[in-house]
Amino acid sequence: MQFSKKNEFIYQPHWNDNIEYYKEQDRGYEYREDLFVPGHFELPIKKGESVIFSAGLSEASPRNLDKLWESELAKRIRREDMYSCLKNSAQQFYKKEGDKIFLMAGYPWFTTRARDQFVALPGCTLCAGGEAIFDSMMSSSVPDVEQFLAGNTANVTLQGIDKPDVLLWFIWTVQQYARKVSPADAAEKYGHLVEKIISFIRKQAHPNLLLHNNGLLYVNGRENPATWMDAIDEGMPITPRTGYVVEINALWYNALKFAAEMAAHCHDEHNADLLNYRAEISKESFIKTFWNEHNYLYDYVDGTYKDYEVRPNMIFAVGLPYSPLEKSQQKKIVDIVTRELLTPKGLRTLSPKSGSYRPVYIGGQKERDRNYHNGPIWPWTLGAYATAYLRIYKQSGISFIERMLFGFEDEMKELCIGTFSELFDGNPPFKGHGGISFAMNVAEILRILDMLAAAENNEL
Repeated sequence: MQFSKKNEFIYQPHWNDNIEYYKEQDRGYEYREDLFVPGHFELPIKKGESVIFSAGLSEASPRNLDKLWESELAKRIRREDMYSCLKNSAQQFYKKEGDKIFLMAGYPWFTTRARDQFVALPGCTLCAGGEAIFDSMMSSSVPDVEQFLAGNTANVTLQGIDKPDVLLWFIWTVQQYARKVSPADAAEKYGHLVEKIISFIRKQAHPNLLLHNNGLLYVNGRENPATWMDAIDEGMPITPRTGYVVEINALWYNALKFAAEMAAHCHDEHNADLLNYRAEISKESFIKTFWNEHNYLYDYVDGTYKDYEVRPNMIFAVGLPYSPLEKSQQKKIVDIVTRELLTPKGLRTLSPKSGSYRPVYIGGQKERDRNYHNGPIWPWTLGAYATAYLRIYKQSGISFIERMLFGFEDEMKELCIGTFSELFDGNPPFKGHGGISFAMNVAEILRILDMLAAAENNEL
């Protein structure tokens, strides 16, 4: 511990007894301890004078602390509003590994995870003014995707690249690049890989994506989680979503339509027509399989079992660039999600009307895992909701989406300053929990801000 100015350390040992950590208490851990303070520093200071304090594992030069401070300060983004704070937060997820760069899923205990990276990449780069960093991260990630397509996952950096929805989220990431930068550039850089992924899935080469004759994808989520709702209890999924899963098949329809768009840009009209034809088969089966008599979508369908739970996963069938639903159906989905799931912090993972609703994320590990996707709010789903809402209500929906962000701006003053927690309680006061800073949440709020700017300029 060093200062930029001469000082004196006063040895005055003292124990502070029974310091309590309420977050640890919420999580069912030991939360009380005694802390020892050996003493304090004293130094003279004049009005208006700045003093630099340094703490590190090795000795620094006190003479150079001023210069070091100024150089570090120059690297920082000036945080004056919601956007600049989130841009700063987004850049904190950038993780260099040798000559490669990836996107961390969050802090403090996360690493690079494939699904999280592809969901968060557009918001954390393209919507934060970073087309170059998007290209760098894609250059680092594409080899992992190609390795997986070749049947080799031994040396990939992205964890969970074999999850059923990951390749579909990768295509969505390319799609966001096409819409934000250039469809022609997207086709040139990634069109071949998009086509390769579609072919990989159609050839039944994925270990847990089975394409049925009706044009829908079937996954097995009984023994291992197949979707982002991946909490487990004693080795088994707590939310065993299996069979035809709603957001996976919405992503599949969207992927087919976008692949057709890429093929057209590459002047491959035959393949474009073929992909559009397959998309139409998928669309017809999607509506027939998922639309229920209560005018919303089943969460998943497995044989004769149909899951009626109202979850946010259905919003992706409206919020993706290509929707398999008719306009009237899209509006009904937006309406039920608004009534039962929308909160000031995003969408609940389960409707309060459900008997399985467990909105509070506190308690021991087992209790928190059981609650994880059965009531708490995951803000990243708000990106698809905002897209869906603006698709239905267009310019008249802008003020509503803007008002939704007020709760997030207030949240940036709590817990980890300038960013968003992983999840929030499903009931008021919507208290934050989990990781203190979560990439998908930051990314999708950035994407909403970008959407609002485009909407106001009539560019949606």
